Amino acid sequence: MQSYKTYFSNKNFLISFFGGLILLVTSLVAQFFVSGYVNSLPSTPVADLILSNIRAYDVEGIFIYGSFLLLFVGIFVGLKRPNLLPFMMKSIALFTLIRSLFVILTHISAFPTHIIIESSFLNHPVFTGIFTGNDLFFSGHTGLPFLLALMFWKEKNLKSIFLGFSILFAIVVLLGHIHYSIDVLSAFFITYGIFQICKFLFARELGFFSETK
Repeated sequence: MQSYKTYFSNKNFLISFFGGLILLVTSLVAQFFVSGYVNSLPSTPVADLILSNIRAYDVEGIFIYGSFLLLFVGIFVGLKRPNLLPFMMKSIALFTLIRSLFVILTHISAFPTHIIIESSFLNHPVFTGIFTGNDLFFSGHTGLPFLLALMFWKEKNLKSIFLGFSILFAIVVLLGHIHYSIDVLSAFFITYGIFQICKFLFARELGFFSETK
């Protein structure tokens, strides 16, 4: 495990770290209010080539617990290698902010036959926009693990793990009619674009990210 003392005694690293933390918290707060806003708007569902031709499957367990597993894996990787944290946090924050912008522009309600997430814990308002709601375009569950896969593209094991999560969630949200097919397909293209922006905007953080010790 890399030494925390090495990085947290580095002034430039500390600035990047706390800047990333602030940006990440800001993006999550923005997502919360954006999700509440779009859920309050009148909207209607639309037809979908894939969803209109398959029945909805009960994938609630995979969807929920897979999400928490992805969260734990991401946190574990970041804590094990602290040099990754600034770039990871800032990239995830930018991903969240850009997705929130897309959500504001697209007011479509969920497909009529989508599964209902019935967990009283996850239906708490704080989870608005994460497991329920009409903030559909584009699929965060598909895009976020793909973003992590792009970060670790040169590391076979981590790339495979995060790509696996991305493909799994892409299938799951379609089987559960949780997202439209365009939400899932576009997530890969938009996320790739976001990653390229992150490499440009967060070049200093990418330098820390590339360090190995």
